[in-house]
Amino acid sequence: MGDASKVPDHISLWGLLLKIRKEFQLEINVRPAKVFSGISSPLTDPKDFDIVVVRENSEGEYSSVGGRMYQGDDEIAIQNNVFSKRATRQAMEHAFRLAGTRRGHVTSATKSNGIFHSMPFWDEVFKETADGFEGIETASRHIDALAASFVTHPERYDVVVASNLFGDILTDVGAAIMGSIGIAPSANLNLNGRHPSMFEPVHGSAPDIVGRGIANPIGQIWTAKMLLDHHGEEEMGRLLLETMESVTADGFLTPDIGGTNTMDEVTEQIIGRLEK
Repeated sequence: MGDASKVPDHISLWGLLLKIRKEFQLEINVRPAKVFSGISSPLTDPKDFDIVVVRENSEGEYSSVGGRMYQGDDEIAIQNNVFSKRATRQAMEHAFRLAGTRRGHVTSATKSNGIFHSMPFWDEVFKETADGFEGIETASRHIDALAASFVTHPERYDVVVASNLFGDILTDVGAAIMGSIGIAPSANLNLNGRHPSMFEPVHGSAPDIVGRGIANPIGQIWTAKMLLDHHGEEEMGRLLLETMESVTADGFLTPDIGGTNTMDEVTEQIIGRLEK
């Protein structure tokens, strides 16, 4: 699983990951991106950006509604986006609540100038939701301009709320400007209490480096920090993040972020400092 030469990506995605997300009702995806101590951002001047993207995780552009018909040059593929007010508003409310614990600003990722039905609907629900959260500032940005601005001015953003596809793309941009997708964490949240939430690093698999011992452990351990926060253990989560940053600040880095240390060496540094 995760090696496309053995199992095609669309099989592992629809047969495993999306199945887990949908059947456990993991309708919210949360992914942070920040300047990380000791890790060089590819941006010339990252200006201490600290962003959290809240992504609607259950429908939108990743709906399975549609189909294919005909053959040859007449073949047609139809992919229908599905946006419900309930799931859309739920993602937006989560973003607003999160912004209330941070810097008090929510940006909506839209494309209502090009997508005729779903994105004007998204904008309407965003305005309705914002009206219920006094004191939170808002902005709405078209996804193409927003993706560019993540590179040119990431410090402008606090919490960003996005549809399934837009959030997926934005969070990979966020990982890239941090310095490596290998350090990016992720939380898939169940909000109704009927099922467990799932915490996973963003980066997925890396079959090209299997067995070499150089995978970056930061993404997985930062994900554990998000799990701790989700269960109310914020102090332990804060300690874990501070410990990770002290390790990278002291130059213990895997090759994907310009270092020469192995996965085990970085992990042992984090464990050793936590024990102290």
